[in-house]
This record gives sequence, structure tokens and C-alpha cells, in this order.
Amino acid sequence: MSKLMKKTSLALVLVLLISAFATACGGGTEPQGDNDGPKNDILFMAHYSAPVMDWDPSICFSLESLVMANFYETLLRYDSAKDEFIPVLATEYDKSEDGLTWTFTIREGVKFHDGTEMDAEDVVYSLLRSKNMNKGASFIWDPVNSITATDETTVVMELDYAAPLDLIVSCAYSAYIMSPEQAEQGTDWFQQGNECGTGPYTLHSQVPGDEVIMTKFDDYWKGWDGDHFETIVIKNIGENASRRQMIESGEADISTALMVEDLKALQSHPEITVYQSDSFANTIGFFNTQSAPFDNKLVRQAMNHAFPYDDIIQYVSQGFGTRPTGPVPVGMWGSLDKPMYEYDLDRARELLVEAGYPDGGFDMQIGYISGVEDRKKTAELYKAELEKLGVNVEIIGMPWDQLWEKAKSTNPEDRPDWLSIAWWPDVVTPASWFKALYMTEDDIFFNLGYYSNPELDRIILEADVQSGIDRDKAAELYREAGTIISEDAVSTFVTDGQSIYAIRNNLKNFGEDPAYPYVLFFYDFYRE
Repeated sequence: MSKLMKKTSLALVLVLLISAFATACGGGTEPQGDNDGPKNDILFMAHYSAPVMDWDPSICFSLESLVMANFYETLLRYDSAKDEFIPVLATEYDKSEDGLTWTFTIREGVKFHDGTEMDAEDVVYSLLRSKNMNKGASFIWDPVNSITATDETTVVMELDYAAPLDLIVSCAYSAYIMSPEQAEQGTDWFQQGNECGTGPYTLHSQVPGDEVIMTKFDDYWKGWDGDHFETIVIKNIGENASRRQMIESGEADISTALMVEDLKALQSHPEITVYQSDSFANTIGFFNTQSAPFDNKLVRQAMNHAFPYDDIIQYVSQGFGTRPTGPVPVGMWGSLDKPMYEYDLDRARELLVEAGYPDGGFDMQIGYISGVEDRKKTAELYKAELEKLGVNVEIIGMPWDQLWEKAKSTNPEDRPDWLSIAWWPDVVTPASWFKALYMTEDDIFFNLGYYSNPELDRIILEADVQSGIDRDKAAELYREAGTIISEDAVSTFVTDGQSIYAIRNNLKNFGEDPAYPYVLFFYDFYRE
């Protein structure tokens, strides 16, 4: 990054806002707030990556949800703290006793950014588009057989099997409502940097991979009474040092993905708050269960007793992560009450003796995503403990796309023996972990332990169905599934993460819901 980039200032942003050509849905518009510098004029976010990689709301399935959730809206929003649903584009809903028929009343008087008014047919179009494209998170609609509009304000969905449809329609992926008049132009139109939602902000301009500027949508159905930011700037600031510098100087209101050492230092800064909250994101290590000696459950159990859980929390997370109990983060319904494994090298040696490896003597390749410092430190601490057992450890760091391809190799011997990844939910149910990470896969996608257990598959599918009928029963089944996975030592449960941001103290009403990792609803924030 150049020195000029490091010195980016809000003054420069103002110039950009005045001069940039608008590419908002339905044609260019001038920024809708004045630029004289009122306290809620501009919010600047120093982000650690490209704000948007995919502009199609039916396809995007990554960190662009930060942007998309402010352009687009869903029928409902899930409040995980209260375990309740907030009406958004649907004002109310009900379901049949068998959980197979759901009826939604669609909010009247809502406008898309192109000025057209939303009705039930638009909702049907949007959801069927996302379902039928078979891309992104389209799989969330698998339980749904049909979506129809019975009148201008009523949408009925028929399911093939009971499922938590209220959670599905609240999803931050593949559940957005869009203007059919614009979406009919196709994915290519979106990928040029266009949007057509109902959300509080509309696109003003964007620089691919670098910056998104959005301005308030004057006709937003909630209105603009009270305190709200008029303009949001999200800029990719790749260097950690620059993101820290910008939050310290006040050039940025929010800074993301700072190193732990920087967060520790900023905690004593008088004008900065290091925001921490529980998260449904976690880090999991997967054993290669198809390659010796890790195809032996006793070896995997020994490796789990050699993992330095407390050291990871103390020296790597340094208070910005917590000890997990199983595959599902603590706080999510269906999570286990306590972990099955503790750091215990004596027990690890006993298990290795039982497995036929009294002196270790085997090789173990640990893979992690290069550039993610906490994964590297975790691998190094784990290696130090494994070598005490006579295990020969090689650590490899690779970019995620390359590491994932290696992990999906058709030859089990070419895959890492232990690989750590981060995971967070699409639909906020334990199925987001169990179905994606542990169910049998003919073609490997995210089951990176290569684990196959027909009984576990049966339990997961039954739990998925029960989650739409009886959540308590579903939670019991998911805990049974978590116990099986723990007992078979398919994974090492590394950390339950936290949502962490550095923010200026005058930024108020800031927060992130664990149900929407890496999503900020900017309409709710204001500057004091």
C-alpha cells in the first residue's frame, strides 16, 4: 500500500462523494446528504478485504453480506439474544400445525430503489430466483416445494418436510427481496456493480475490490426521523497498521480484523472502544480420517488430548475467544454442555500405546490459511505438544483457495492430516455445522474430515426435520450428534470466536448479532 493510501482522510472521501459517478439501481443519483460535515453525515469503515466479490444477491455467499444487508432486506430478521423474529418486509406470518404450510403477510408501501413498489409477486420472484439458480446458499430452500402469491399482500410457501422457515427467510444469504424489473437484466447486470433492493441505503459508487460508497434511500419505508448516517464508506485497507492508524486518528469510525496485540493496546485508548460480543463463528480442526494413522479413532483421541486448549485461549486469542464444547458454538441451541477432551499428555500416551504407536513415530501435516496469524500460532503451539509424543510435524500455510483444493484432493494421502477452518452459519440452526461439515459427501466440499457415519447422517436429517416442529427435540438430537462426533474425534474444537471491532467512542448503538456474522446494519448507528 502506498504512503498516499495510508494517509487517506475523510476530506478525500468527501471529495470522492461529490465527484464520483453514481451507479445506483435505476440510474445515477447525486449523494442524498449535504456534505458540510454534520455529525451523522458520513460513517467510514476501514475494512480488511474487498467489500464485495459478488454483486448478485441470489449468489453472494461470503463477506459481501456486510454490504448486501444494507441494500437488501429479508422478510424477517432473527434477534438471537431474544430468540424472536423482527418483522421486516413481512408484517406477520403463521404456519400450519404440521409445519408444512407457511403464510406471510407482505408489508405495504415499500419501494425498491428503482422507485417501483413491492408486492407479493415481487417476493415470489425474488425467492424463486434464488432457489432456482442453484448457486450460493440456494440449498436453504431445499425444504420448499412451492412459493405462491395468493393476493397482493400474501405469500404462501408449501414445504416437502417441516423446517424452520422463519429462520430460512431471515438468512443473510439467498433470501433477499429484489426488484424484478432490474433483476431480469441478469447476473451480468448485477456484476457490473448494480443493486435493486428495498434497504435503507442505495449504491452511490464503487471501485471493484477496493471501495463501496452508499447513500441513504430517501423513500426508505422506515423513514429517516431520528439519528442515522446518511453516507456509508467501506474501504479495503489491506495493512493492519493502516487500519489501526486510521481508527486512532479518527479518520475511521470502525476498523476490522486488527491483530490481538493492537486490540490490547487500543483497549486503553481514551477515544476508542474495542467492541466484543459472542459470535456463532468458530474455528475447527479436521483430522484426515481416511489416511493412516488418523483413520484410527484412538490416534485421533490421543491427538485431541495433546491439543493445548488453554494455551490457545490465553496466548493466541488473549481473551478474544472462548473454549468450545463441541462442533456447535456455545450459545447456539443444540450445543454440548462441556467438552469431551482436556489437555492431558499422559492420557494421550496411553491411547497411542493402545493404538500401537507407543513412541509416536508417525508424520503429521498441519495445514492453515496463510496470513491468518492466529492459525499459524495455533499450529506452532500444537506442534510443540505433539513432538513431546514423538510425532513428526510439518506445518504448511497456503492461501485459502489453494489449501481448500489440496483438502479436496481425490487422493487421501495428498490432503493435510489436520486442517483448521473458520465456520459460521447461513441459517441459524445447528444444521449449518452438522449438514455441511459432518454428513457423508460423495464429492468433498466442506466435510474436510472425510467422515462417513450412516447413523450420524440419520440423526442429523431427523434433527433438521424436527427443528421445524419441535426445537427441544431437535436440540436433543443435535446434542446426540455432537457427542458422536466428539467420541469419534473427527475434529478438534479450537475456539469459539467473538465479534470484535475497534470503534470510536462517539459511535452509538453499535452492535452485531451473532445470527449475522460480519454484518452491520448501519441504519441503526449514529454519531454523538
